[in-house]
Amino acid sequence: MSGNRDVFRRGRGRHRRRRRAPLKTVLTVSVLMACSAFMANAVSDDTTECAPLGNAVNPNCPGQAAAKRVDTPAKAGNGGGGTDGMPRDGDGAGAAPRPRTPEAEGVYDRERCGNTSGRVLLTLDDWPYNDPQRSVRIGAQLQAQGVRAAFFLIGKFAAQYPQITATLRQQGHWVGNHSYTHRKLTALDDDVLTDEIRLGVPGNMLRPPYGAADERERETAAELGYRVCNWTIDTHDWEKVDGQPRSAEDIRASVRNATQEEKHNGVVLGHLFSNFPDALPGIISDLQSQGYGICRNNGPVNDQVPYPLDC
Repeated sequence: MSGNRDVFRRGRGRHRRRRRAPLKTVLTVSVLMACSAFMANAVSDDTTECAPLGNAVNPNCPGQAAAKRVDTPAKAGNGGGGTDGMPRDGDGAGAAPRPRTPEAEGVYDRERCGNTSGRVLLTLDDWPYNDPQRSVRIGAQLQAQGVRAAFFLIGKFAAQYPQITATLRQQGHWVGNHSYTHRKLTALDDDVLTDEIRLGVPGNMLRPPYGAADERERETAAELGYRVCNWTIDTHDWEKVDGQPRSAEDIRASVRNATQEEKHNGVVLGHLFSNFPDALPGIISDLQSQGYGICRNNGPVNDQVPYPLDC
C-alpha cells in the first residue's frame, strides 16, 4: 500500500506542477474545434435534406434508397400455370412460385387422386380377363399419343403376370393396387381387410373396389403406405344396355358431357374388360377439343405415384 501511496502522491505532484501550454498550441486547438463545429452543422443539414418526400425516395440520398429496398417486400409474380406453387409443364424452369392451394398444403382430395395439374387423368381398373396382354397394348397406344394413364390391377391376376406391371411402368404409366381379389373392403373384418390391401400390387396408390373406403379402410391403407384414389367421372362402362355392354360411343359421350368441375383436375374411371379402351381415342380427342389437357407421358415410372400428381 505504501508503494501505491507514493505513486499517487507523485502523480498529484506532477499534476500540480503542470506547465502552461504554449500560445501557438492553444491557437491550433481553437481552430480545430471551430472546424469540427462547422462540419457537424453540415452533416445535420444533409440529414434534414434527406427526409422522406411523402412516399418517394430522395434521389440524393442513396442510403435512404437502400433502406427502401430492404423494407419493402418484393411482389410475387403470377407465373401462370397451376396454383399450388409448383411450376407446371410449359411454365418454364424459371417460373415464379404461385400461391399454394389448400390441397397442396396437405388436404388430399381422394376423388382427384391428388391431381392439381388442371389436366385429366385416365384410369383403367380390374383386369382384361379373356386377354391379359390387352393391358400392355392399351399402354402402348397411350404411350404413342404421349398420354400417361393409371392402371389399377387386381393383385391376384397381376401376380400371375408380373411382366405386365413392369411393362406398363416402363411405358410410362402408373400401376396401382385394386386389392387382391376385388372384394368390397368395407364388408371385411380387420384382418381380411389388411390382407386384401397388403397382397395387392405394391406401390402407394389404392383404388378400393367399388370406391368403397370409409375411415377404417383409409386408415388401414395409410398404415400400409397407400393413398386412396377414386374418381370424378364414372363412365359406367361396365353396365349393360338392353342386355348388351355399353358401346364405345356411349362411354365416350359420358366423358364428353361431364361437367367442367368433373374434368378440371379430373379422374376418369374405366375398365380393362369393357369397351372403355376402344373409346379412349375419342375421349382424348373430345377433351382436347374442349380445351382440357391429358396427363402427359414423360417416360418410365416406378411404383411410387407422386403427390401432387406430375401430369
